[in-house]
Amino acid sequence: MSPAGSPHDHDDPSRAPLAGIRVLDLTSAVVGPYAAKIMADYGADVIKVEAEEGDVIRWIAGPSPGPGMSGKFVHLNRHKRSIALDLKSDAGHEVVTRLIARTDVLLINMRPRPIERLRLDYASLAPQNPRLIHCAMSGFGPGPYRDKPAYDSIIQGGSGLAALNEMYTGVPRYVPYVVADRTVGLMALNAVMMALFQRERTGRGQSVDVPMFENMVSLVLSEHLYGATYDPALTPPGDLRLIDPQARPVQTKDGYVCLTTNTDAQAFRLMEVMGYPDMRNDPRFATKAARAAHSADYFKLRADAMLTRTSAEWLELLEAADIPCMRYNTLDSLMTDPQVLASGLLERVDHPTEGRMWDLQDVTRLSGYAPAPRRPAPTVGQDAEGVLEEAGYDADARARLYDSGAVRRPER
Repeated sequence: MSPAGSPHDHDDPSRAPLAGIRVLDLTSAVVGPYAAKIMADYGADVIKVEAEEGDVIRWIAGPSPGPGMSGKFVHLNRHKRSIALDLKSDAGHEVVTRLIARTDVLLINMRPRPIERLRLDYASLAPQNPRLIHCAMSGFGPGPYRDKPAYDSIIQGGSGLAALNEMYTGVPRYVPYVVADRTVGLMALNAVMMALFQRERTGRGQSVDVPMFENMVSLVLSEHLYGATYDPALTPPGDLRLIDPQARPVQTKDGYVCLTTNTDAQAFRLMEVMGYPDMRNDPRFATKAARAAHSADYFKLRADAMLTRTSAEWLELLEAADIPCMRYNTLDSLMTDPQVLASGLLERVDHPTEGRMWDLQDVTRLSGYAPAPRRPAPTVGQDAEGVLEEAGYDADARARLYDSGAVRRPER
């Protein structure tokens, strides 16, 4: 049975949702490669254009059996082909220009001025390819920050995300997960899909600008403007239920459990299970709005009760009462979580250069397409020969490009 649940093993790649779509991935690190990876997973032909030394994430995201193949890189860049160019050289620019002429989607995450200097902005490229979808994932949109460099941690701190941790724990800190990069990568993917859909109707491409900072600010404020949404403000900003120090996995006698009660029915059942049936008559806890306003008191009573039993005992009681709960996982225990194992998310595969590894399968299912086996992430510039040949360079021209340093020679 295929992952998508269809009665055949794998579909013909030509049936993939994005079959026939060519993507030029001029991005590095996480935000752009993540968006491009998803397109590649669903059949797009993604060519990854790297600098001579390769994407920075090859080198800063942990060890690997071979050089420049960190775990994060191989998870973000499967199904892609790699060519390493010197975009500042005339010959390297000619190569990328030829590739763009036959490209449907260009993904780029440089700052605006370098993009313009390299003549890779939409205004420079649209005349030669009017159907091009040009997606720039910038740190900042138009305004005083427009030309500032940005990484995930910069955006987390500037957007107020790190300040939420200060409200919660007293210490500002980043979420230890590149949440801004991955979130904005999904936003960019959504925007590109809409632009492609519009192109089907109009025949014309367009420029798509996805600023990280403003998008993350919008998400933070949509969660935490709270009563300050209104003018005059009804409360200071900050959702009390989320910034309370007790809004975390709840400690038990021997560990932690994850637990949430949003509805009255769930909260009242929890009161029964905890042995506090009269709580429902307390005006602080009798309604959803009252519990939100007195979340600190509610969480304190919950925390005290949960210390009286083990995690296993609580999970059995909570599940029997149909109260939303789950075991608390560490990074190690995720590898043996029964739901993770049942989903097929983790699969041992053989990488052609890195050997045995865990691949992360796509657990989003499309009934109309069962994806083919994955093409593993490439080494730096691995696919230069094929990419250049498709762009019209014969063997002699390819040799000249390698000799000049405009294109990194693929390793054998």
